[in-house]
Amino acid sequence: MADIVPFKAVRPKRSKVHLVSSRPYYTYEKSHLKAKLETNPYSFLHVINPEFKKNHGTKPNSIERFNLVKDQYEKFKTNNLFIQDEKSSFYVYKQTTPSAEFTGIIAGASVLDYSNGLIKKHENTILKRENLFKKYLDVCHFHAEPVLLSYAFNDEITNIISSKKVERPEYEFTTTDNKNHELWIIDDPVIIEKLVEAFKKVDKIYIADGHHRASSSKLYFEGHQHKQSSKYFLSFLVDTKNVHIIEFNRLVKNIFPHNTDTLFKALNENFVLSEGEFNEVSPSNKREIGMYFNKKWYLLTIKKELLKNLSFKQKLNSQLVSDFILKSILNIPDLRKDKRVEFISGMDTNQNTFSKIDKLENGMLLKLFPHTMDEIIQIADSGETMPPKSTWIEPKIRSGVTIYEY
Repeated sequence: MADIVPFKAVRPKRSKVHLVSSRPYYTYEKSHLKAKLETNPYSFLHVINPEFKKNHGTKPNSIERFNLVKDQYEKFKTNNLFIQDEKSSFYVYKQTTPSAEFTGIIAGASVLDYSNGLIKKHENTILKRENLFKKYLDVCHFHAEPVLLSYAFNDEITNIISSKKVERPEYEFTTTDNKNHELWIIDDPVIIEKLVEAFKKVDKIYIADGHHRASSSKLYFEGHQHKQSSKYFLSFLVDTKNVHIIEFNRLVKNIFPHNTDTLFKALNENFVLSEGEFNEVSPSNKREIGMYFNKKWYLLTIKKELLKNLSFKQKLNSQLVSDFILKSILNIPDLRKDKRVEFISGMDTNQNTFSKIDKLENGMLLKLFPHTMDEIIQIADSGETMPPKSTWIEPKIRSGVTIYEY
């Protein structure tokens, strides 16, 4: 019985939302981030990067830096870039990309549902990052980027969303990444109650994206239980059929302790290797892995006889990479700690990635096959977890569209 609640969002004025909203800052290349900050004084990136063009600097992720973030956020409010809704509301959000359409509900999700396992995770979190986000919440007292949650299709919820979408949206704007964004406000008490009751019939919710934001919200609640608002965290809820999963590839900076000959000898023990053409090689099923090494592409296919004795989790494409390449061959047992590995979403794996690898001495890219939502559900329901950064999941809502204040 999920506890999903409306809230009084702080959000940009209609005339400014296209200027205020931003992608998460970590998705911008450094040059693009600088250009955004220089050309758009309204961007929410100025809240997250409060020292842009300042002569002094604070330590990243410090209390001092977070205080500046909070101050900049308050300036945006003082300058009337943001308003706060007077009524607690749900928010229907629709994102349309050139290849897909995503629609769901922005709401508050229960920390207790996360603690007791009704909201399920499929990836482990890193304690250092949990504490970092918790420190951010302690100082700033707001969530600007929702946790993406997914639930099984529900007729009542879908019908409420569909009936609202026939009205004029409060927001409708297009961003430079070729995505269209629409948002409707549900503040009618009767409809709100219907949504609350409909979500009570949902007995399982899955974290699709935002594991650290969810876990840090739990830590924040434990220290601020006197605050009613701390019982919930900002979430975007979509049904499981309305999620798009992209692979998260692994860039390995070197092949230590191997040289080229011993690397291929080790790979041949568990994989069938075939050299690809000059063009990029992509795996076509979860038994396959693409490998870019020494300016050549290879297709690695796990040997069938090896799969017979593996569990469901061990057969996952990301787990095969972790167990049979990173751990056993390259001596990388813990992806959460090892600095030899970088994670690059399939959307961002491009010529810049390959150029970076070419400049490394014996660097490689391991290209994964995307997971399915069914795999995520089975892993989460069994109480197990995938390797870190196994999935890049869409949709991703832009920061600063709806803000949840504590």
